[in-house]
Amino acid sequence: MTDAFYLPDPDRPDRFISTEFTRGPWSPDAQHAGPPSALLAHVIERCEPRPGFQVGRVAVEILGPVPLEPLTAQARVARPGRSVELIEATLSTERGPVMRANAWRFKLAEPELPLPECFLPTGSRPGPEHADAPEPFPSTQPIGFHTAIDYRFVSGSFSEPGPAICWIRIKHPIVAGTDPSPLERTLAAADSGNGVSAVLDWSKYLFINTDLTVTLYRQPAGEWVCLDAVTYPQPHGIGMAESALYDEKGPLGRSTQTLFLGNR
Repeated sequence: MTDAFYLPDPDRPDRFISTEFTRGPWSPDAQHAGPPSALLAHVIERCEPRPGFQVGRVAVEILGPVPLEPLTAQARVARPGRSVELIEATLSTERGPVMRANAWRFKLAEPELPLPECFLPTGSRPGPEHADAPEPFPSTQPIGFHTAIDYRFVSGSFSEPGPAICWIRIKHPIVAGTDPSPLERTLAAADSGNGVSAVLDWSKYLFINTDLTVTLYRQPAGEWVCLDAVTYPQPHGIGMAESALYDEKGPLGRSTQTLFLGNR
């Protein structure tokens, strides 16, 4: 077992070997969407990087189950610009695309804008040191995404349905031989909003997200990402999970997931 979510293919720079740490809770043969979302962030940040620019939003579309197979990850600048540009990225297996992402990259203000303090985002959540010891993750798989992250609940839990505040830290690099970037850490964590705030019984129901949208108004700092998460279900089978995102310095932004709800 190599301590990373993906291994780079030495023969193809756009190909990555999925490890067992990517396995999700719904099937032993499918990945949790957090690691491949972070892999998309990995190639987005390396796509024609520009000093003084920062990704402000990433919208991921999950086209189907992501198998535990080698993935081809590619990114391109779809709409260049002096101040704002759009990057498109895809993850594919030999059978075709499994995930797509659009990312807006913004030029940072220099000098910074003289905004009144009263309009700037403020607030905090109790840090991970104030959280209870982790409880078992509701999965029968001995190795997977749940064993490759640290999670600490400040409120709520996997066994307590409803809103939750949970800190998440990935234990390993997204790609072996690289340090996880703040964007990679955030994408990997944000996809757990529907899990930490689940309102349905894991053993009886599905609540699978078809997408993940993360909007960040500043660069995350540190290893931990906090999700103040709520799930909004509907009896007709469509739901939404929404998370206010924090790090130990304060608020970062928001993430949303559209959910398919159904019987197992």
